[in-house]
Amino acid sequence: MWGTTGIGYNVEAAAKRLDGKPVDSWEIIFNPGILAKFQDCGIHMLDAPTELIPAALNHLGLNPDSHDKAEIEKAAELLKTIRPYVQKFHSSEYINALANGDICLAIGWSGDVFQARDRAAEADNGVTVNYIIPKEGALMWFDQMAIPTDAANSKEAHMFLDYIMRPDVIAKASNYVVYANGNKASHEYLDQEVLEDTAVYPDEATMENLYVTTPYPPKIQRVVTRAWTAVKSGQ
Repeated sequence: MWGTTGIGYNVEAAAKRLDGKPVDSWEIIFNPGILAKFQDCGIHMLDAPTELIPAALNHLGLNPDSHDKAEIEKAAELLKTIRPYVQKFHSSEYINALANGDICLAIGWSGDVFQARDRAAEADNGVTVNYIIPKEGALMWFDQMAIPTDAANSKEAHMFLDYIMRPDVIAKASNYVVYANGNKASHEYLDQEVLEDTAVYPDEATMENLYVTTPYPPKIQRVVTRAWTAVKSGQ
């Protein structure tokens, strides 16, 4: 499965604070003057430097996969400018918080925001949640299945992977969790509302702006960890 890291938001709250302007850009997050408008209704962000630092780098016009210490520090400085407006850094609480109307803005994983959207709709609580991939681009993430090298039943594991990737089977999984999958032949079995949802299966123009990242080497990982700690602590 795969998805993106973007912006989840309360539709009504955003319309009110943006005077009806669309939620379509990282400017809403990285422009302190705009983000401040959402402070009163609550903002959450992933507690994940490997998600937020690339987003900040991309916003600065730098390589989101940069392993350059100076560039990573520039991204951290940008994140520090918006830190005063962030209520919490957490990688799961934003789901229920969005669904319940406890917050109105979050940087999160697409699949999580879809859960929030569906929970709010099921609860019929007057909250409408939406998810967008900012027009400047976003991180593309992947969920994988893996077989340990010393697995006792590797033959059966491969048989299971062959099964799960059958077009009709993986389509059922996508229909259930509302994540895109990597088997194009599954499209004929997907629910139309899943296949035609551009937040799940982005159009070609959006796909062009998606990016991926690679693991940081140990020395740079330490730089990232220190920078993230400084961002979260506001120091």
